[in-house]
Amino acid sequence: MKGIADTGFIVAFLNRRDRHHAWARKIALAVTSPLLTCEAVLAEAIWHLRESVPVFGLVHTGLLRIGFTAADHLDQIEAFAIRYRDIQPDFADLCLVRMSELHRHHAVITTDERDFRIYRRQRNQPIPVHTPFSS
Repeated sequence: MKGIADTGFIVAFLNRRDRHHAWARKIALAVTSPLLTCEAVLAEAIWHLRESVPVFGLVHTGLLRIGFTAADHLDQIEAFAIRYRDIQPDFADLCLVRMSELHRHHAVITTDERDFRIYRRQRNQPIPVHTPFSS
């Protein structure tokens, strides 16, 4: 499986008490190449977990790969922020929407099914997602 990792997946994978932990472990076992992510997602995961070392460990072991530089895509990210301002997307989500445009064959792996069912890439295309509710 190829994918783009969102914060919820990382938190669920690293936190055994998370209600989606078993789902996240199942996803991790199915991964065939590192899951792409961005710095904003890593920062959110570290904030939620209140610990950075395990998150960095996922990058060092190859489960995750930072595959996006927001500075190279600020115009597109800002356009998404304007388009979706009514649902107040966070910066990480905006980056993941852009990553989904760049990596069309990667699903976003997320526990945030509600927002990722609303977001669109290329203005009108649904973003493929893997969630605990759909996987």
